[in-house]
This record gives sequence, C-alpha cells and structure tokens, in this order.
Amino acid sequence: VRVASVLHRYSIVLALTLLLSACATTDFGSYGGGHNERRAEMLAQDGRYADAAGLYIGLAADAGGAERDRLTLLAVEQWLHAGDGIRARNALQGVTTPQSGDLLWLWSADAAALALWEGKPDQALALLEPLSRQPLPVEHRVRVEALRADAWLQKGDPVKAIGLYTQRENWLDDAASIERNRRRLWAGLLVSDVAVLRAAEDETYDSVTLGWLSLGVLANTTGQQGIGWGNGVIRWQDLYVNHPAIEIVSDLSLPDSALLNHPRQIALLLPLSGNNSSAGNAIKNGFFGAYFAAVSGLDSQQQIRVYDVNASGGAKAAYADAVAEGAEFVVGPLLRRNVSELAAEVLLPVPVLTLNYLSGNALPPPGFYQFALAPEDEASSAAARAFDEGRRNAVALVPANDWGRRVLSSFTSTFESLGGSMLDYRSYEPADQDFSFEIQGLMALTSSVQRYNRLRANVGSPLQFDPRRRQDVDFVFLATDAKAGRLIKSQLKFHYAGELPVYSTSFIYSLDGRSNSDLNGVMFADAPWVIAPPAWIADYPQIYNEFWPAEKRLARLHAMGYDAYHLVGGLFSAKDGPMDEIIGATGRLYLEADGRVHRKLAWAQFERGVPVALPEINEFQFMFEDFDSDSGRDEQREWQEMPLDN
Repeated sequence: VRVASVLHRYSIVLALTLLLSACATTDFGSYGGGHNERRAEMLAQDGRYADAAGLYIGLAADAGGAERDRLTLLAVEQWLHAGDGIRARNALQGVTTPQSGDLLWLWSADAAALALWEGKPDQALALLEPLSRQPLPVEHRVRVEALRADAWLQKGDPVKAIGLYTQRENWLDDAASIERNRRRLWAGLLVSDVAVLRAAEDETYDSVTLGWLSLGVLANTTGQQGIGWGNGVIRWQDLYVNHPAIEIVSDLSLPDSALLNHPRQIALLLPLSGNNSSAGNAIKNGFFGAYFAAVSGLDSQQQIRVYDVNASGGAKAAYADAVAEGAEFVVGPLLRRNVSELAAEVLLPVPVLTLNYLSGNALPPPGFYQFALAPEDEASSAAARAFDEGRRNAVALVPANDWGRRVLSSFTSTFESLGGSMLDYRSYEPADQDFSFEIQGLMALTSSVQRYNRLRANVGSPLQFDPRRRQDVDFVFLATDAKAGRLIKSQLKFHYAGELPVYSTSFIYSLDGRSNSDLNGVMFADAPWVIAPPAWIADYPQIYNEFWPAEKRLARLHAMGYDAYHLVGGLFSAKDGPMDEIIGATGRLYLEADGRVHRKLAWAQFERGVPVALPEINEFQFMFEDFDSDSGRDEQREWQEMPLDN
C-alpha cells in the first residue's frame, strides 16, 4: 500500500476525530442577528452542522462587508464540524484575512482547524500560537486551546498536548465540558503512533501525563481486546486510582474478570517440513509474533508447543501427542485433508481451532472450531460493498474451476439477499490470453454487432458503427488472479466497458512486487495486515519483511497466524458460548453457531499501480457517537485450495 496515502489518511482521521469532538460553536451574539441566524445556532447546537453551515452561507450571500465575512467564517466552522473540509476550504478562500478584532481570531481558528484537517500541524500552530498570547473571551479561548492541543498531538508531541488539554480544563466551568475535553484527548491518543507514545513515556515524570500515555500505549498495542487488554486495564486502574481518565476506563468495553483466563499450554499443528512447509512456517511466525506481543499481559506463564504434522504420523497422531503432553487448546492442522482426518474423531478431549474449513456441510464434533482465509468471505464482502455503494445490477467473470464456482455462488447469494440482481456471468479459462469471447457475450456486444450486420444488409452499404454494450450493468465482479486480471481489465476497456466499476478478491493482488498499473481502478477485499494494518500491528508487516524476506508473498499467512493466537483466547474464554468480535489482522473476526470463524475484510483500490486503502462504509460514523514464496509458486493459494485427496 502506498505509504504516503496511508499516512495522509491517518492524519485526516486524527484531524476529523478531534475537530468533531464537541468544540463549542462560536457565539457572536453581540452582533445581533435575526431569526435565521438564531435558527442556524440552534441547528449547530443540535449537531446538525452541515445544515447550520448551509444556512450561514446563505445569509452571507445576502450580506456585505464585515457581516458577510463573519457569516462565512461561521459557515466554515460548521463545515469543519461536519467533516466537510472541501467546502470549508472553498469558503475560507473567499474571505480576506481580517486585520484585527474578533473576525481575525475566528479566521485564524478556522484556518488552523482546516490545516489540521489537511494534516498540517505546523501551519496550524503558526496561526494558533499568537492567539494563545492574546486576551480572549472564554468561549473563544477554549476553542483556540483545544486546537493547539490537537495540533501538538498531531505533530507527535503527546506530552505537550496532554499538558494543554489539562490546562484547558481551567476555562471549563461544568463537569460535562471537562469530561468531553478528556474524551477528546483519549480520541487523539487512540490514533497516535505507538512508538511516539512509548518514547514520550521516557520524557516525563508527571503521573497524570504518564497515566494517559500508558493507557494509550496499552490500547494501541492490544486493539482494546483480548487478555492483554483486560489484564492491562486492571493493572492500570490499580496504579492510577484517581487519574482523570478513570471515568473513560469505566465506560470501556472490558471482558468479565472471570473470563480473563487463557490456556496454559497451546499446541500448534502445522506442516513444517516437506510439502507446504513454507505456508506452515509463515503461520508459525505470525502466531509467535502475537504471542510475544501479548505475553507481558498474562498473569501466569503460557507455553506453546509446535508439532510438525508431516513428521508426526499425521494430524491425528500430532493431536494425540499434544493432548498427552498437556495441551489445553490445539491450533491446526492447516491442510483440508488433515482437517477432515481430525474431524473424523468422535470425541476431541481438547478444543481445536483448525486453519481450514471442512468440505461441504460435514458436521464437526463438539469443540471443533474452523478458521480459514476463505475466498467466499471475500466474494460476500464484494457483494455487500457494491450494494452499500448504491450498485444494484451486477455481471461477473469467474474462472471455469471449482474456486470460480464457489466465489460466484457466495457473491450471488449475498448480493441477491441484499436486493441486488445478478444479470449474467461468464466463465473463462485462466490460462487463456484472449477473453474477447467471454466479454463480448457478457456485455451483449455480440447482439450489437448482429444488429449492425442486419442493418447493413438492408441498406446495402457500409455504415459508421461503434458497438454498444448493454446499459443495465452497474458494475463487474471479477474473480481472478493478478496475471489474468491485468489482461481482462485491459480487454474490458477495449470492449467499451472500461468505465464500469470492478470489484474483486485478494487473489488479484499477488504481492509479487510487479506494477499493477493495468489494474488501476479495480477495488478488492483483503486482510487489513496487507492493506491498512490497525495501529497496534502497524509495524508488523515491515518487520516480518525484514526478518523473513522469503515469506513476503505469504504476508496473509503471517496475519492468519497472528489472528489464530488471539482466537484461542476468545474461544477459550467463551467456553462454547458466543465470542466477542475480534478486530484482527485478517479482518473483523466473528464466530457463527456452526463453529466457523468468518471475516469482514478491508478494502483497497489500485491507483497508479499500487493499492490504496479505501475507507469502510460509514467509517467515520463513530466520531459522532460520543461527541456533537521464493520458488515462484503461490503456496499460499495452493494450500488454501487443497483438495481432500492431497
């Protein structure tokens, strides 16, 4: 994923989080104002920021001079609260910088807030620092100081920011405003870089500041989930009894203290020699990465034992050895034939999390959980995203094999259940180079040519003619690997369908280092580890690439191993009951009643040959809730699609 784009989006999320967190709306009551202005103020107080901005800018259009500028600046403020930086910027550009007075501080605050929205904290501070040294009315002071704190946090100086947030409470005269100020600080810490927060802990001895920093580090290294998070919060509460964040902690979703346990010994059953050893070792590396990150949060020692199923007489023998040696939970095996072998057991004395699904509708024994990087989940995610983006009529191109049939079935089932229509599909041979026949049939170009031929025959002479594709299609679901995908995407354009949105699965992104310029515009589902890792694992992909460069194309298996470790904790604590959703490295993980763990995927789009992370649908809604392989073979895919007789 393009690093600059991810960092820019990171800054935007931070700026939006902070700017939307209950800044008091500017009060210019001394200017008077009529009924419509009072109505705009009420809309702003009700959190209807965009409506308030629209009313203010409408009033500005009918005013002139300083009054027009004042109303425009009030509209800019409300657009910023609404997260609409584009309208805010355009409106602010129409206001000449005031020379003095209240309009100058309002212009400066709006310009600084816009700079933060654009991820430019230095530019914001250049405007805010002079204001901080001026005598300002309290309602103006609280906004300036909030923006200063936001800017220092975005700049990467959390110690300075925490000090400013704490100082800001001196100008707040009610408990609700003070609590909102603390939640504003907490929101900023949650999107801060863990390394920055850790470094800041060494720069201060102030207990209040240290409490905020340590809580931020804990939240961002655990994702606010799992045993490490639960136990860590308990220890934090014991250490910081009267800390200002204690109310925030009490409102957080924490596991019951009775559930803060974990298996003392875990067995990991993987192919570590012979066939599929690269896949097995990649999963093992991801698993141990999660273990070492979490072990400091465990109250008692936990042991991991690894068993090579290719050297242990098979999955059943490895499982029996693990149980005999004291395992309380088993993870693996990986290959589907080994999973079926283990599921044939009538009784499993120790629960198991397999790393593949059983075939078809086979019923597993009790205590048998299944986790897989299933392409069906990705196809289903494509259907849901297309529908959520307002697209109702689909066509599909899928390979003529079992994998293609599976993803087509999953996509169609989900899309039609939501109310969409699958208009048509075509199957293609993946080894082909020319897909014109399939595309022409799918886009009804063959019918267009036939109509032209009939018309030319009737007229008796050649006619100017451009084939016309069918017009009832909203998008294309394309199930393919990168090699065929590059060809198909180019040929869609050649056949007059290049403007149609294309949705795909992670199979289209091969992680082979090649340019994907021919795939520009294609959107695809993938693991967050590959697309946009959560804050607590943001550094992991690069670390793994440095230590295990031969496993670069197996990054999704690193993520799978990482998630498998955390699933053990969730499943062990659930004890046959419902499991809380886990925000994982392969997606958001949830458990179905049949024991299968499914994923909700992240999304990206190819731009200039590289994938760029896409926001989730309604990704920013949370802001309004609390505040106004080296051989060249793709082994990852080979084991995932391993037939039962292998």
